[in-house]
Amino acid sequence: MPSILLAGPAVEPITLAEAKQFLRVEHDDDDDIITALIAGSRIHVEAQTRRALITQSWRLTRDVWSATGCVALLPVPVKTLDAVRVYKSDGTTLALDVTGFTLDKSAAPARLSFASGVPRAPERPAAGIEIDITCGYGDAPANAPEPLRHAIRLLVAHWYENRGLIAVGSEVAVLPQSVAALIAPYRVLAL
Repeated sequence: MPSILLAGPAVEPITLAEAKQFLRVEHDDDDDIITALIAGSRIHVEAQTRRALITQSWRLTRDVWSATGCVALLPVPVKTLDAVRVYKSDGTTLALDVTGFTLDKSAAPARLSFASGVPRAPERPAAGIEIDITCGYGDAPANAPEPLRHAIRLLVAHWYENRGLIAVGSEVAVLPQSVAALIAPYRVLAL
């Protein structure tokens, strides 16, 4: 069930200025590094929680329609169902009417169910179904949950202060416990 990012976020959940203030960095020499750490931290938090913090567009592919009549959609929160397509045997796609589907945005993962009967089956055996969604908490950084924004600040600080991997005993500490504790309530578990 691959997911393909079609359009990433236009902004990050925290700004460079916020990150520098949190790090207590007053010079501009490390701006590129800090900017990269912000993006990397957001991606890490999003991967750990299976959430999109800022508005993004994704394409989800499936081989067949679920026998239960329900398709799980990640990342969450899903804002809109933009398109549903099935592949025909000649390699072209057939767009299905999105009004024939019901979207449960409140679930995590979100659920897409068939309003009436099973939709047309794909004629391609692998990745025959494409579902395009828009997800995220909105376009403004402040819309993202504050605990996840703070987890990004802490992770940026951790990676900034520790430019390499940190060995703890025989294991490598990649995610500080404070970050793990902040994101734990937001994790979306697989069905």
